[in-house]
Amino acid sequence: MLSRLLSLALITPTAFNSFAAQNDIERITTTASRAEVRADPLPLVISSITKAQLDLIAPTHIEQVLKQVAGANVQHGNGQEYLPALRSPVLSGAGACGGILTAEDGIPLRAAGFCNINELFETHTEMAQRIEVLKGPGSALYGSNAVHGVINVITPDTTYDEHLLGVDLGSYGYNRFKLRSGKDLGNQGFGINASITRDTGYRDDESVDQEKLNLRHRYTSDDLSVTTGLSYTHLDQKTAGFIEGFESYKNDGIAQQNFDPDAFRKARSFRLWSKTQWKTAKDTLTITPYVRNQSMTFFKHFLPGTPLEENSQNGVGVQSLWQYAYSNELTVNLGLDSEYTRADFLQYQDEPTQGSAFLVATVPQGKHYDYDVTSTLLAPFISLDWQWQQLAISLGARFEQLDYDYTNNMLAGRTDENGSECGFGGCRYSRPPSSKNTFTNTSPKLGLSYQLSADNYLYANLSRGYRAPQAAELYQLQREQQVADLESETADNLEVGLKGQYQQLHYVVSAYTMNKQNVIFRDSDFFTINDGQTHHRGIELELDYQLTQSIQLALAASHAIHTYDYDQVLSEVNINGNDIDTAPRNIANLQANWQVTNNTLIAIEWHHVSNYFTDPENQHSYAGHDLLNLRAAWQLTEQLKLTARINNLFDTAYAERADYTSFTGDRYFPGRPRNIMLSASYAW
Repeated sequence: MLSRLLSLALITPTAFNSFAAQNDIERITTTASRAEVRADPLPLVISSITKAQLDLIAPTHIEQVLKQVAGANVQHGNGQEYLPALRSPVLSGAGACGGILTAEDGIPLRAAGFCNINELFETHTEMAQRIEVLKGPGSALYGSNAVHGVINVITPDTTYDEHLLGVDLGSYGYNRFKLRSGKDLGNQGFGINASITRDTGYRDDESVDQEKLNLRHRYTSDDLSVTTGLSYTHLDQKTAGFIEGFESYKNDGIAQQNFDPDAFRKARSFRLWSKTQWKTAKDTLTITPYVRNQSMTFFKHFLPGTPLEENSQNGVGVQSLWQYAYSNELTVNLGLDSEYTRADFLQYQDEPTQGSAFLVATVPQGKHYDYDVTSTLLAPFISLDWQWQQLAISLGARFEQLDYDYTNNMLAGRTDENGSECGFGGCRYSRPPSSKNTFTNTSPKLGLSYQLSADNYLYANLSRGYRAPQAAELYQLQREQQVADLESETADNLEVGLKGQYQQLHYVVSAYTMNKQNVIFRDSDFFTINDGQTHHRGIELELDYQLTQSIQLALAASHAIHTYDYDQVLSEVNINGNDIDTAPRNIANLQANWQVTNNTLIAIEWHHVSNYFTDPENQHSYAGHDLLNLRAAWQLTEQLKLTARINNLFDTAYAERADYTSFTGDRYFPGRPRNIMLSASYAW
């Protein structure tokens, strides 16, 4: 069969032939060790979405990609917004984004204390080479924010002779233009990877204008390589907010409406990095300096008074790693990561608040917050990789110190910006006085991998993850709270599993249990505290099976239980032992790819989300949904390929996100009705 697949690949080097050959190639990852290594022998789980899969999906949003990863559950909001989940409930709140580390080409998108819940829209997922997802806090390479795992978007190496022009046209005014081009000059090369997106949207008064650019340069010599990359993104989005009312997403007229027509988000990001690597017979030294710049203006349509937020970040950092092969059995890894970031935050309200007398009195017009924060991060780490017969042992630890220097540019306390007291006991927003905060954490890691046969492994991983409090949790306080006395969240994780290749089946089976302590949340008095504890356990299954020479099946499924593990009474209900809200227990994604002829592929995808509670009291819920997507690809000539997709084939009424609050009741982000996309690409 392998010779047949290779011959097809030579005749038509297309995405669908890559699907067929998927089980016959080594699975390589760079996220686990910052170097290319085989994924299966590692004592942790890394899922990878390949270029073949990305080309077939032609994602308009990261959610369409990550649903093919067991344990991931990204809920699409509106436009490019989302809430993430990875071996976790869906994360929300001021600092919840700190639970998952996101990166592009191994460089974290944001500094450790300044995450944004939607930050993956700053990556070039639309034209990525692959997307790797490391599950759990299993690697000493990653510290703060990598509690539940790492999502790393890897852009293509465009420094070789390769050219592509493409266009995507879809329902509701969606169009995207794509360009990829490179030039190989021997020991060096350079290239470009770019896309321009325009989407007028399904709902009223919504739209997305987006541009993304990657530039790359490569230089190589006998023992030295230097790869330099630049990423730039720009987003101009008109946002449609929640719709309200029980199962209102089933009403076409309501689902299409936008009750927040003035809402918008404008964002820009820039990253520049240069990876220098020296290799000798026994060691490798890698140093990667980088700079980051981000800015965003965001209309907070979901808050009383609908204030405007302006934030920006500027920073520099260095990643370093020395890998020394002490012997054939033992490798030592030493590294130091460091960052310096300056961030500012401004929230202000142009018009008086509308609504009840309480809201009018407690949410004043004018500035609510105005502060600057500089942060410094230092993180040395070490790991030892020892191979003893069939047993591989990985032992590591990371120490991290994160310092904040916070400057409040307004009057401290809960007055308005001029110092006037608010009625009903005081203003909603409270500003702590200028201060400095330091957080230190140590995370030990132990991984074991036992080779059962040539291609099959039994593994176990015991690790600790952590995240320092985010700046938003420390300095954007409310009501009577003057200072947030917070500690770092920590998570103790144990997982075991089997993975490998058996004939035409590649499989990963993993089970985990994680206990989180010092969970940060906002209590019923609107104080930001971290007295919470949660318990997370689950089983995950990922299968790739070449059923016949022309039919390939892929399954990503998880059963997980995420519960509160502390006493807190909400609406006269003690939530201890309850399911955490927005945490479906069962999620499954099944794909079947049929290579009809050498030049034609048909694929169908089924995605299942089970019911879940939408409030901590477990008194309200969403019923879940099932969606079918149909895709087909035709290689018309060696250079020209056409692809067609029908998303939500049966036109199912569903909610991308369901939520419940005591103020609004049930509310939803409705999913798009049946929609199509046609793509054409020309490669030479």
